[in-house]
Order: sequence, then C-alpha cells, then structure tokens
Amino acid sequence: MDALTWTGSFGSTLIPALAIAVGFFLAGIILQLIMTTFATEVKLQSNADGTLKARSGPLGQLEKLNSQIFLLILLLLAAIIVVSWFMPYGKAGILGEISKRFLPVWTALIVTFVFSIMFKRKLGLYGKLFDSTVGMIGYALVMFWVFTAIFVGLFDMIATHDPLQQVSGLKIKEPGTAVPDGQDAEFFPHYLLGGDNLARDIFSRVVHGSIIVMIIAPLATVFAFMLGITLGLPAGYYGGKLDTILSFVANLILAFPVILLFFLLVTPELIDLGVPNYMAAVLFIFPLVFFAVLINSRYYTQPSKNTLHLALILLPLIYVYAAGISEQDTVLYFLPASFDAFTLPREILVVFVSVVFVNSPTVFRIVRGLALDIKTRDYVAAAQTRGERPWYIMLWEILPNARGPLIVDFCLRIGYTTILLGTLGFFGLGLASESPDWGSTINAGRKLLLFATHLALPPAIALLSLVLGLNLLADGLREESLKD
Repeated sequence: MDALTWTGSFGSTLIPALAIAVGFFLAGIILQLIMTTFATEVKLQSNADGTLKARSGPLGQLEKLNSQIFLLILLLLAAIIVVSWFMPYGKAGILGEISKRFLPVWTALIVTFVFSIMFKRKLGLYGKLFDSTVGMIGYALVMFWVFTAIFVGLFDMIATHDPLQQVSGLKIKEPGTAVPDGQDAEFFPHYLLGGDNLARDIFSRVVHGSIIVMIIAPLATVFAFMLGITLGLPAGYYGGKLDTILSFVANLILAFPVILLFFLLVTPELIDLGVPNYMAAVLFIFPLVFFAVLINSRYYTQPSKNTLHLALILLPLIYVYAAGISEQDTVLYFLPASFDAFTLPREILVVFVSVVFVNSPTVFRIVRGLALDIKTRDYVAAAQTRGERPWYIMLWEILPNARGPLIVDFCLRIGYTTILLGTLGFFGLGLASESPDWGSTINAGRKLLLFATHLALPPAIALLSLVLGLNLLADGLREESLKD
C-alpha cells in the first residue's frame, strides 16, 4: 500500500486557501501592531451597557478585517474536518484520517457546546464562561483532550495501534508510512504520525498519553487543594501559633527547588524503603478529614442526617484510601488480598504523591491569604454573632466566597501539574520507560530531533495545546468571575 501524503486531495483546494488566509491574517496582525504602536493614543469609548465601542478609523477597520479573516480560517478548518469524514480512505491524507479518528471527540464537543450555550443562563459561572471567547477556546482545547482520554481509555477508540506494539520495518519511519503486509495491516494500514525509535505508532502513543495526564493531573490537583484548604482555612482564620507553625512548614517545602524534590522523591532507594507509601498514608488522609469536617459542620444539629451522610461519603472513601496505600512487601500491607480490589502501580503512586506534596504548600498559602481577607467581612461577623461554629464559618461562609480565585488557580495548577508530569517523563523519572506519557515520548524523540522531528513534535504539541487551553480557560473564568 502506498504511503499517505499530509493533505491528500485537499492539497489542491482547501489547503492553499487556508495557507493564503493564514498569511493575510499574520500580515494583518503585524500591521495592526505597528499601527497601534505609532498611532496617536485614542481614548476608548464605552456603550451604555459598559462594553467598549469598536475603534473607528483605519485601525478599527483593520481590526474588523482581521477578525473576519480569523473567522474564515476557522471555517476552512471546519470544512477540512467535516469534508474528510465523507471521503474514501486515503483521499483526505494524513490530516483527514486523523480527523476521522477523532470523530467521536468532535461529536462530543459539538453536543457539549450546543447544550451548554442553550442553557448557559441556568448554569452559573460555567454558563457565563460561554460569554467569553477566550474562555470558550480554552474550554474547547481542554475538553478535546478530556474526551480523547475517555474514548481511548473506556471505549478503545481513536488509537490505531497498541501503544507498545512494535511493527518490524517501521523504526523511525515518516508520517503516513504503510504497515508492511502481514504486520497487522488489517487493523490499520498506516502509521499516521510515523514510527518511533522502537517502531511503535506515535499517533497511538500520543492519544494514549492523554489518559495518564487526565487521570494524574486533575486528581493530584484535587488532593492538593483538599490538603491546602483543610490546613489553610484554620491557619488564616485562627492565626497565632497555628498559623506560624503551618506557614513555616509550607515555606520550608517551598524553599527547595521543585525539580530537586522530585529527584529525591523518585529515588529508587527511597521507593524501596516504602517512603512514597508512608507519604501517601499521610497525604491521602486529608480528603477524609475534609469531607468529615465539611459534613459534620453542616449537619451537626441534625444527628440522624449527619450520621447518614458521613456513612455514605466516608465509608467508600475509607475503603479507597485503605486499598490505595496498602501494598504488598511494605509495612503498610494490612488489607487482605480478597478485599484489595485495586493497587496503584508503584510508579503512578510515586508521581502522584510527588505532585501533591509539591503543590499543597502553594495552595495552602493562597487559601490562608483568602481566609485572612474574608474573615473580616460583615457576613462572617454575622455568622459569629449567630453562634455558628468556627468550621461552619470557614467551610460554609469563607470558602464559598473564595471560590472565584480558587477555581482560576485550580485550572492553572492542572496546567502546572501537566508540565511537571512532562518534566518527570522527560527526565525518565517516576513513570516506566515504556509509558506512552507525553514527557517520555518527547524524551525518546529528542535525541533524533535533527533528522526526525516527527518523533517529538506531536507529543510536544499535545502538551502545549492542553496547557494553553487550561490557561485560556482560567483567563475566561477570571474574566467572568470579576463581573459578579
């Protein structure tokens, strides 16, 4: 079978049009920057509803033209994606076939956006996100990889080959190379993004790598936030010696370079001693404490309802906690094998604990600062006058009113965590060497980057797009939360 070209039949129609549109758009942006720099300063006018009026004059016309060209680029990209779905195999080229593989993701994105925009006025801050262009772009990028991880991990879709499968003859082959006859060609006949240094399909490794990122990064960030909130709220609310001690410990951890901490935590000698398991036993208990205090502070005046909620929430969490930290051949192996439904792979546990440990002090300082500010507000004084307990005030008065900055920081911190995971993989720390995570894939391809850019470029673009999406999403959420 012949190799695929990048554009296929699009090479003589839509791709040249897209290239021309992109060229005009870049030229327009450069001209706009030059005109903005040297033009006389003009005070922007506001409409009655508070929005800014459009610029007038040549600069305003250029801004309008650039926005129209950008819309044209988006329409051409959409046309390339949609048209490729209806073309025979190979006619749409590599880009078209990749677009076809992501058809479930495109469908999920369209459904999500349609329903979200239809009901955005009833969805609170999430609905307001769709009033922000920047927020919508960021949300689309993030959800693209979320849906990719879901369809790859749960339904075994999108990927064309097993990420660990090696096909003879496809070592360091270019994108679009055909699979030799008799080498699993009936499953998928091409390596869409080429083969790596071990003859594995790069496209399949990139999409499988999204699973690792989407499991570890958000969950580790959630754990770090629960730890930071559980310690940061009382530190800011009570102050005094408690604040001094907790702040000292947080500053002590932050004083070490992050990468040095990672190197220490993933050292094989420390892993063999079971240090990550001991750290997990301490760090993972904070979600239990958080939910226990949250529920008890809300329902302590209703004993029967309090007991029911605590049982429903805490019993499953306690079991997950016990199964997560219990590992054979360690001191913490206490759960019978028949009850140990799952065991975290040691390399995943090491990375997870490392990320939570490094992120928690920063979250603690943010929550502490917010608590110091919000505890002086009138509604907190009113709750104290009503005789509410301190933990009720912290969790049900202070925390909800700090949600805006915390949500924004949560999105940014997932991005930081994604970069940290990529850094660990790049240095070959934590995760297994054959892992398809993006950092490991970039590291495997960097040595051959001079003559085989396709080895490291796809995972690098995937990592960049996800982090960019998280940052744009955070900007959109911040922009809309400030309007409240």
